[in-house]
Amino acid sequence: MGYDFDTVIDRRASDSSKWHFYSEDVLPMWVADMDFRSPEPILRAMHERIDHGVFGYGGLTAKLREVITERVARLYNWEIHPEAVVSLPGLVCGLNVVSRAIGNRGDGIVVSSPVYPPFLSAPVNQERELQEALLAKTERSGHLYYAFDDAAFEAALRPNTRLFILCNPHNPVGRAYTSTELTQMAEICVRHNLTVCSDEIHCDLLLGGTRHIPLASLSPEIAERTITLMAPSKTFNIPGLGCSLAIVPNPELRKQMQKASAGIVPHVNLLGYAAAVAAYTECDDWLDELRSYLTANRDLVVNYLAQHLPHLSVTAPEATYLAWIDCRESGIEGSPQKFFLEKAKVALNDGSMFGKGGEGFVRLNFGCARVLLEQGLESMRKALQKV
Repeated sequence: MGYDFDTVIDRRASDSSKWHFYSEDVLPMWVADMDFRSPEPILRAMHERIDHGVFGYGGLTAKLREVITERVARLYNWEIHPEAVVSLPGLVCGLNVVSRAIGNRGDGIVVSSPVYPPFLSAPVNQERELQEALLAKTERSGHLYYAFDDAAFEAALRPNTRLFILCNPHNPVGRAYTSTELTQMAEICVRHNLTVCSDEIHCDLLLGGTRHIPLASLSPEIAERTITLMAPSKTFNIPGLGCSLAIVPNPELRKQMQKASAGIVPHVNLLGYAAAVAAYTECDDWLDELRSYLTANRDLVVNYLAQHLPHLSVTAPEATYLAWIDCRESGIEGSPQKFFLEKAKVALNDGSMFGKGGEGFVRLNFGCARVLLEQGLESMRKALQKV
């Protein structure tokens, strides 16, 4: 079945944060929010739930637990018990809950930078010490490439480190970590007795032949110390419905999360649950076509920059719909994000917000109709031509 990802949907007519943050003459390619219409089964499930007409208090259903349990077994050969699935109203909320649940005030939390900004803010919000370990930045096949640096990671650890927050697939560098890299991470965490929070929200947004490996699926030993965060929100473009989940095999870790959440973390709304079940049970064909479309968009970005903007280095993401662009050799003075906003009328994310190693970079969201992507890239080219 052919799904339509080419039609440009007018999101300025909605209450979209992405499309209303900047003025109307700016093309928004920043926040990780795709411009595609959600799959029909999700819309149908929401209509059916609305037609019921009663919206009382709800909770995580046995059906969704069953769906998640079956899904991770089928995709990753990872066997979990249904009670290991815990609901959350969002992944950023989850990062903060886990930061609050593990250790005590003043304890350390390590992250691999550059990384999605809430990884940097969650430890600070919960009065923990943020510890950053730089990823190794290299070049592969002519493209910017990042890898896990075990020596740098271990050097960043302190006696007070209690938690590692992993981003896999990694936002913003687009890596889907290999089994070897994940095993290195796991061995270090076991050796230093660290709990792991593995944010895998982009695990379905695989490009080309990429395969996702959940860290917790490596062994029962690492699963016992790992809290895995997942959600249908990025994949099926339903982040506004606020439905996410954690897979926590260890009962003691579940209790710690429940204690940290008590009285401050709201329930997931009923429409979010309905959408999640439909997404995970009826939308595989749509997802396959989305991946193909995003893979072609990624290739367009990479090839366009190589041909027309050779002074910009870019990742070739293995997953996500986010390109990480090094502008330090471009001749731009000051912030490249500000330059492209003012001179190209294209809104990107400022790399400095992603922690160490992000200065002089921008993040570009290519989860949009190809005609908009081409328009944005051409506007960037014309602006840089004048530098």
